[in-house]
Amino acid sequence: MNRQRHSRRDDRYRSDIHTEAVQAALAKHKSKRVPVLPIPVKRRSLMVHGVINSVGDSSDDDMGTDISTGDDGSLQRRTDGSSSQSSESTTPSPASVPRVISQKTQLPKGPQSIKRTASNSKNLSSSDGMSSGERKRKTNPHQPPTPLTKKLADIMPQILPGSRPLSQNIPPDVANISVSNTVASSISAPAVSSMEIADQREKKSLSSRPSLSSIDNESEENIAVTKVSAKIQQLLLTLKADNQSSVNEDPTYQPSHQRPKKKPLVEYFQDEQEELLENTPVDENAPKPEGTVTAPREGGPLPQQTNTPHSIEAAIHRCGTANPKAPCITSVDRNGKTAYTLMYGKLLSRMRKIAYTLTGKRYQLKPGQRIALVFPNSEPVPFTCAFYGCLLAGLIPVVVEVPMSSDDPGSPQLGFLLGSCAVNVALTCDQCLKGLPKNEKGEVNQLKGWPKLQWILTDTRNMAKPSSSWEPAGHDPANQVAFIEYKTGKEGSVMGVAHSRTTIHRHCRALVGALSYNAGDIMVNLLDFKKGLGLVHGILVSIFSGMHVYCIPYALMKQNPVQWLNIITKNKASIALVKSRDLHWTLAMQRETMNVNLKTLRMLVVSDGANPWSIGSCDMFLGEFERRGLNRDAICPCAWSPEALTVAIRRPGTLAARTALSLHDMSYNVIHEETPTSQTPSVVLQDCGNILPGCTAAIVKVDGEPSLCRTDEVGEILLCTKPSDSLDSGSWYYGLKGISEKVFHAHPIDESNQQVEVASYIRTGLLGYVDPSGRVLVTGKTEGLLHISGRYHNADDIVATVLAIEPIRFVYRGRIAVFGIPVLRDEKLVVIVEQKPDCEEQLCFKWMSSVIQAVEGIHNVGVYCLSLLGPNGLPRTPLGGVHLSESRTRFLDGNLEPRNILMSPHQCVLNLPKPREKHKDVGAASILQGQVVTGVRLAEAKGRQMAPLMDEEEAADKTRKFQYLSEILKWRAQSTPDHALFSQIGSKVSVSNQLTCLQLHRKAEKIAQLLLSHTAQQGSTSLTTGDRVALLFQPGVELITAFYGCLYAGCVPVPVRPPNIKSLAATLPTVRMVIEISKAVAILSTAAIIKTLRSKEAATLTQNTSTANWPPLLDLDEAPRKKVGINYRPPTPEMLAYIDFSVTASGTLAGIKMSHYSSSQLCRSMKLQCELYPSRTVAICLDPYSGLGLALWCLSSVFSGHQSLLIAPSELELNPQLWLHAVSQYKIRDTFLSYGVVELCTKDIASHIPTLKNRGVSLNQVRTCVIVAEERPRVLLTSNFTKLFRDLGLSSRAVSTAFGCRVNIAVCLQGASCPDPTTVYVDMRSLRNDRVALVEKGSPQSLCLMETGKILPGTKVVIADPDTLGQCSDSRLGEVWVSSSHTAHGYYAVYGGGANANYEEHFKGQLRTGDTRTVYARTGFLGFLRRTDLTSATGERHDALYIVGSLEETLELRGMRYHPIDIENSVVRCSSKIAECAVFHSTNLLVVVIELDGNERSALDLVPLVTNIILEEHYLIAGVVAITDPGSIPANSRGEKQRMHLRDAFLQDKLDPIYVAYNM
Repeated sequence: MNRQRHSRRDDRYRSDIHTEAVQAALAKHKSKRVPVLPIPVKRRSLMVHGVINSVGDSSDDDMGTDISTGDDGSLQRRTDGSSSQSSESTTPSPASVPRVISQKTQLPKGPQSIKRTASNSKNLSSSDGMSSGERKRKTNPHQPPTPLTKKLADIMPQILPGSRPLSQNIPPDVANISVSNTVASSISAPAVSSMEIADQREKKSLSSRPSLSSIDNESEENIAVTKVSAKIQQLLLTLKADNQSSVNEDPTYQPSHQRPKKKPLVEYFQDEQEELLENTPVDENAPKPEGTVTAPREGGPLPQQTNTPHSIEAAIHRCGTANPKAPCITSVDRNGKTAYTLMYGKLLSRMRKIAYTLTGKRYQLKPGQRIALVFPNSEPVPFTCAFYGCLLAGLIPVVVEVPMSSDDPGSPQLGFLLGSCAVNVALTCDQCLKGLPKNEKGEVNQLKGWPKLQWILTDTRNMAKPSSSWEPAGHDPANQVAFIEYKTGKEGSVMGVAHSRTTIHRHCRALVGALSYNAGDIMVNLLDFKKGLGLVHGILVSIFSGMHVYCIPYALMKQNPVQWLNIITKNKASIALVKSRDLHWTLAMQRETMNVNLKTLRMLVVSDGANPWSIGSCDMFLGEFERRGLNRDAICPCAWSPEALTVAIRRPGTLAARTALSLHDMSYNVIHEETPTSQTPSVVLQDCGNILPGCTAAIVKVDGEPSLCRTDEVGEILLCTKPSDSLDSGSWYYGLKGISEKVFHAHPIDESNQQVEVASYIRTGLLGYVDPSGRVLVTGKTEGLLHISGRYHNADDIVATVLAIEPIRFVYRGRIAVFGIPVLRDEKLVVIVEQKPDCEEQLCFKWMSSVIQAVEGIHNVGVYCLSLLGPNGLPRTPLGGVHLSESRTRFLDGNLEPRNILMSPHQCVLNLPKPREKHKDVGAASILQGQVVTGVRLAEAKGRQMAPLMDEEEAADKTRKFQYLSEILKWRAQSTPDHALFSQIGSKVSVSNQLTCLQLHRKAEKIAQLLLSHTAQQGSTSLTTGDRVALLFQPGVELITAFYGCLYAGCVPVPVRPPNIKSLAATLPTVRMVIEISKAVAILSTAAIIKTLRSKEAATLTQNTSTANWPPLLDLDEAPRKKVGINYRPPTPEMLAYIDFSVTASGTLAGIKMSHYSSSQLCRSMKLQCELYPSRTVAICLDPYSGLGLALWCLSSVFSGHQSLLIAPSELELNPQLWLHAVSQYKIRDTFLSYGVVELCTKDIASHIPTLKNRGVSLNQVRTCVIVAEERPRVLLTSNFTKLFRDLGLSSRAVSTAFGCRVNIAVCLQGASCPDPTTVYVDMRSLRNDRVALVEKGSPQSLCLMETGKILPGTKVVIADPDTLGQCSDSRLGEVWVSSSHTAHGYYAVYGGGANANYEEHFKGQLRTGDTRTVYARTGFLGFLRRTDLTSATGERHDALYIVGSLEETLELRGMRYHPIDIENSVVRCSSKIAECAVFHSTNLLVVVIELDGNERSALDLVPLVTNIILEEHYLIAGVVAITDPGSIPANSRGEKQRMHLRDAFLQDKLDPIYVAYNM
C-alpha cells in the first residue's frame, strides 16, 4: 500500500511531453561541451542548517500561488505529531500534471482524445540520430530565440578590459594553476598545456611580490595553486567555452536573431541616466499580430426571473419563514462527520440577534461602519451568521484571516487595511478567541500594524434576543457597500476590494440564471468560504437560491482528501466547488475499492480553471472517475477575479475546447496555434466557458492605454458588469480613488483612440483571449507576468519547467516561488525552490545548473537567481500556499536563509553601460589647447608664501644653530629649561609622565652617550654617523627621548611599532622586515620589549629569516659605559634626519627619507598654519610611528615650543572617554586624532552623552579638531562624530581633516584662521570617466566629498593627468602633484612593490604642459581643485582640494575608473548584516569580500543583495562574492584596508570563508 501511494505521488509531477522537451533542451547544452561551473565553497557548519519546522506538517495548496504546502489557517496548528507524520507520507503535492508545455502536442478531437497516447511521447525520441535541438531548428517555422552563448559573446567583451571579443582575449591565469582532473576533463588540450607552461615560467622570490600597482598585469602573478584560484579559473573557462560554442552554433541560427551590435560611442561622455544604460534590443524578427481589431463581446442578456428575491436578506427571510427547517449550511469536522447543520430558520434568527446586539445600546454601531470578521476555516456556521447579521444591520464586514502572530506573512498589511478602513470592532467565535495570542492579563495582543480592536463573540449566549416587532434600520442609502474583501498585490500590498449590494445582487442573478442554481441542489464546498469564489458561490449565491451547502474544512482535506467524494455519494450532491489541488490529493489517496458514485454531480466547478495547471488535474480526475459516474461535461472550469468576481464559467453540458499555443510567440503576446506535428515548445490551454449573462468583455493590450487587441493577440480581459445608465457605484478599492479609477473605470479604445463604449470596464487581471466561438481562454495573470527584456513570461510556465527536472529527488513537496525583481530598469527572473533535506551539495548544484539551462532553452530567458531553501522555508498563506509577495519581500530584504544559491548575472544582464574608449592618440598639448579654447581654469593652488629660512635668520641676526631640531632643543633647554613640552595622559586622565625642555635635553644626551659608548665584539665603536637605529617603544615620552638621543649622536632614528605580545605571530614579521630593510645596526627599546624579542616564541618565528639574530638590543634605561662628548652637527641641511616606514593601503612597505631641512620646514609650515606658539596646548591622539602622527608627536613641540598632551590610542581601549575628558579638563583648543579614535568614540560613547553633559564635560573651547589620515575623508563618520558631540559644545566648524601621503606627509592642514571646511556633491558616473560634475544634494549617483584641509604654507598643488602628464582643468579628475620644501627626499626602501616599478619617478614629476620647470612629487592620489566663494587670510578666493582615492587602488573595469571605497560603501549600506566590505580585481573578475554580522544561516541571503546593489549603483557584475567572519579583512595601523593582503589570502585559501559564490 505504501509503495502504491508513493508511486502515485511521484506521478503527480510527471508530464512526458514537457519532460522530453526539457531533456532536449538540456541535451543541446550538453552537446556544447561547456565546462561544469565551479561549485560554491561552503563552510561545513553551514551545511547542516535547515528550516524544517515540521517536515510532515505541511501539505500542498494553491497552484495559482505556486505549488505550496502549509496549514489550514485554523487554530489547531501542529498539535498532533502522529498526524503530521502521516500527512507527510500520504498527503500529495499538487503537481500531478504540471502545466503542459510540449514540443509536440496532440490536440483532442473529441471526447475520446482527452488522454494522450503513448505513441505521442515516443515520437519525440531521437531514433533518427538527430538531436532534438536540430529537429527543432529544421521544423520550426519561426525564428528561434537567441541562445545563451550568443548573449555571453556580447556580454563578456563589456566585462573584460579592452572591450574585445572573448575569443580574442584569453583570460590570463590566476595563479599558474594546474587544473584538477574534474576540471581538466572539460578543458581543451591547448588550454592545459598553456597553463603548464605558465606554471614552469617565472619563479619570483617573496621580496618581488607584485603590489596593487601591477594588478593590471595579471599574467605576472605567481600565487600558489589553491582551490579558490582554480575555481575562478574554472568559471572564466566556462564563460569562455560558452562564447566559443556560440561560434560553432548551428548555421540555421540567423544573425538577425543575435543581439544587435553596439551603437558607436558618442563623442562626449553622457551623464544622463537615459543615455547611460543600453536600451533593450528590439528583435526585428519577433512575431507580430496580424488579425483585425477585436470588438467587445457580449455575454448575452440577463435572464428575466420573476421569482428572484430583490436582495440577499430578502432571500434568507423568504426561506427562513417559508421553510425554516430546510438545511442551509452543514459543517463537517476534520474526521469527515457532520458537526452541525444550520437551518434557514435558525440562520434568520441568529442574524437578527447579531444585528440587534451590534446596533443596540451595548455596542451602538452605526450603519455604514466597517467591522472585521475573524473566523477560522473550520467554522462556517458562525461566520455565515455574523456575515449576514452585518448585512442586515447595515454594517460593512471586512473579512480577514486569523492573526496568530506578527510574524505571519502579510499580517502587518492586513492590519494596515483594517486601520485604513477605520475598523475598531472584530467579530469572532469562542474557539477562535481562545487561540489568539494574549498577554498576562488575558487580553488579546495588539499585533504589529493592527489597530486596537474590540473583540465581540457571536455565540448565541453573547447575543441579545430582539423583540418580535424589532426591525433593522437598514443600510445607509449613501453607502451601498455590501462587504470588503482583501486582495494581496504583486508587490505585497494589501487592498480592500469593496463590492456594492447592487453588484452582488446582480452577480447572484447572473449565476443563478447561467448555471441553473435552485433550491433542490446540494453543494459541496472545498474552497475557503471566507473569500473569493468560495464566498460568492458557497455563501452568497447558494443561500440566494436556497440550496444546501456542505463545507469541507482544510484539515479534512489534509487528513482524508477522499471524504468529500463520499459526502457527494451519500447526499447525492449535484454541485462541487474545488481547486485543482483537491483533485490531485484525491487521486493520490483514492483506492480501487472505494464506493463512490458521482452520477448525481452535474457541476464540478474548478475555481482555478483559468490557471493552465488545472488541465492536467481535470484530465486525470475525469479519466479515473468517469467509470464511477462522472459525466464528461460536468467539469466546469471558471475564470475568477477579485475585482470582477466570476468572469466566465463553462456551462454544464458543454464539452471542453482546447488549443496549443507556441511559447515563443506567446512571449510576444501573439497567438499562434501549433499543429500536432510541430516541435516548437507550446502550452496547452482549456477554455473557461462563456462570459456571464449581462456582461461584456473586451481584450486590451497589457501595457499602456487600454487599446483593443487584435484577434491573434493576447491581452488583459476587461469586463463590464452593469448597464451604462446604472447609478450603482459597482466595485472599487476602498480608500484608493486613484488606482480605483484606473482599474474599475477603464474605457477601451479602438485604433483611432476613440472610446468604444461609454460604460466603464473593470480590469480583471486575467490574461487571455476570446476565440471565435465566444469561449474565454486564459493564459495567465498579470500578477504572475514577468516582463523581461521586452518579452512576457508566465511564472507558471517557469514552475512547470523546473518541476520537469527530477522533482522527486530535489524539490520538497513541489513548493516553488517564481517572481521578478527590478535590476537596471529591467525585470530579472528569480526562482526559489524548497530543497529536500537529504540532498547532497554537489548533486544539488548540478541540478541547479540543469534548471538554469532548461529554462534558458525552453523559454529563452536567463535565471538571474536560483535559490534552494530548507523544507518549509518559504512563507505560507493561511491555507498553506506559498505567499508569493512575502517570498519576494524576504528575498529583497535578505531574510530567506537559503541553503544553496546560484546567480547568473553575466547571462541575464544585457543592458550594461557602454564601455568607455580611451583615445591614446590625444596628447597633453591637445588637451591643454582644448582647455584654453573652452576657457576653463587650470587646476592649480598654493598655500600662503613662506620666507626662506636663511633670509629670516639673517634678518633676525641669528646664526645657523637654530636650523636643526637638535639645536633648537638645546637652545630651548638653555632659554626656557622649565617649560613643559610633553605631558603623557594615562587612562585615568592624569599626567603620568612629563618632559620639560631641560629634562628632554638631558635624557637625550644620556641616550646619545649610550649609543656612542656601545662597542661591538671586536672592541671598536659600533655606531657611527649616519647609522640607522630602530626605535621600538610604546606610544609615550620614551620614544621622544630616544628620537632626540639619536639626533644628538648623529644616528638616524627609525621608529618601528613594537610587536604585540598577544599576536606575536602576526606583528613580529613586520618588525623584523622593517629592521632588515632599514639595515638598522642597533635596536633601542625598553626592557619589556627586549625580553619579548629574546623569547623562545620570537626565536621560533624568526629562525627562517635570512638573519636569525637581532641587531644589538640596547635598553633605554641602561647606563652609558663611558661619558662621551656630544658635539655632533649635521654638515648640510640635506643630511638624513630620520626614516619614516609605513605600510600603504596596497600592502607595500615603504620607507621615506626625511632630511633635517625638510623636517624643519615641515614644522615651520605647520606652526604658521595652525598658529602653534609656546602658550598653546595641543592634544594629540595619534600613532607616533609614521606620517603626520610622528611629526606631531616628536617634532612639532620642540620646534614651536607649544605643550603637547600625548594620548596613546591604546589607552582608549581601556577608557573610551579618555580623549573627551582630557580635552575638557585641560581646556584644549587644538587637537589631532585619527579615524580610529573617531570611530571608537562614536560607537562607545553615544549612549553616555547625557551622563557626560551632566558631569560638566564640555568641548566649547575646541577651535580646531583635525582628523589625520592618508585617504579620502570619511564624510559619514565625520558628520556622525560632529552631530554626536554637538550636545557637548563641539562646533561643526571646528571639525576638519588633514591630508598627507608617503611623498609628502603633510599637504593640507586646517588652521584656526582658515576658512571653514567645505563639502561638494559630485556625480559618480562622471568620476568614473575622470570628469568632475557637481550636482545637488540628494541627486541620483551623487557622492559627497569633504575638503581635505587647507594647503600648507610654501606648498603648491597641481592636478595632472596620470597618463599624459599634462595639467588638468578644474573640471577634470587627475593625480595630485605637490611641490613643497618639506617633501621627502625619496624612498629609502620599498618592499612588496612591482619589479619594474620606478619609484624614484614619484619625486621627479614634471608637467608636459603648464609649469614644465617645477619638479613635483606625485602623491598617487586622485583628486580635483575647486575654487570656492570663501576668502583666505591673504584676501584671495580660497581653492579647496578634494581627494577622491588612491590611484593604485582604482579598478579599471569596462574602460572606466572605479574606486573600491565607493563600491564598498554601497555594499555595507545594502544590509545591516554586513559589518565591513572590501573589493579587489582578480583575473578580470570583481571579487567582493564581506564580513557577516549575524548568524551563518543568513550568509547566502547576502549574495543577491550584494550583486544587486553593485549592479544598480555601479553597473558592474560581481564575479565572486565571499562571505567571511568579522575581522577577516586586514587593516593597517591607520585603519586602512589592506586589499592586496586580503586578495593574497583569499586566493591562497587562507581566508576560511563562510561561503564563496561564483556568479556565472
